Amino acid sequence: MTRDDFEPWMTLWRLEPDGEPFTTRFKSRLAPVRAAGTPAMLKIAQGEERRGAPLMAWWAGDGAARVLDWDDPAILLERATGERSLVAMTRAGEDEAATRILSQALLRLHTERPGPLPAHLTPLPEWFAALPPAAERHGGILATSWRLARELLRTPRDLRPLHGDLHHENVLDAGARGWLAIDPKGLFGERGFDYAFMTCTPDLETAGAPGVLARRARIVCAEAGLELERYLRWVVACAGLSASWTLGEGEDATPALTIARLAAAELGL
Repeated sequence: MTRDDFEPWMTLWRLEPDGEPFTTRFKSRLAPVRAAGTPAMLKIAQGEERRGAPLMAWWAGDGAARVLDWDDPAILLERATGERSLVAMTRAGEDEAATRILSQALLRLHTERPGPLPAHLTPLPEWFAALPPAAERHGGILATSWRLARELLRTPRDLRPLHGDLHHENVLDAGARGWLAIDPKGLFGERGFDYAFMTCTPDLETAGAPGVLARRARIVCAEAGLELERYLRWVVACAGLSASWTLGEGEDATPALTIARLAAAELGL
């Protein structure tokens, strides 16, 4: 990756380099820049990350980084420059505060807004496509995850545009602007789903420690007004989905499988 990859948009939007470019795990390319002197992030989205841009624009900076310009696959975003980190907070013994911040971030994103919904949102049943074959192949907790997911998807509640991947590294400190979400997947479905992935992060050592999942679940449900049992079912379903993706890539799915088992145990399954 070189600066030449960004050149068409650097010229188009009259941007100045402000740091070294880097690549995400989803192969999107990012470059810290300045736009008219203001810190910004130039992102060239790849694959499924391209579907998040319309949702970012629809949020219009309310709970998410502002979209300063957009020319698919490139998007120019407000850059969060605060010094706080939810990962660091969690590892420093402030997990309860971090969980509340994540929950409140989603409450802002789920606020009902006037006008048409953003285009190209992926329905949740489609998003879960990898789980049924994984459940059939591996059984065990993945079969339980798919059974619960199927029941939840058949009886949806409180439908919203969804972030789809909100966790400790996707909510950033923007100083006076508060905590802002980035990198949505652009989904549509029950809002309870959106709170589930945060229980699996930032790592298994933290998320899988005794009592952490149950404590996080109580905080999330209190902040978001969710039913605890149904929320825990979403956690089992989402952790199973995450494991199915990881297994499909030939990688170690132990963290997601462990969280799925812990949530299932909380449900008495």
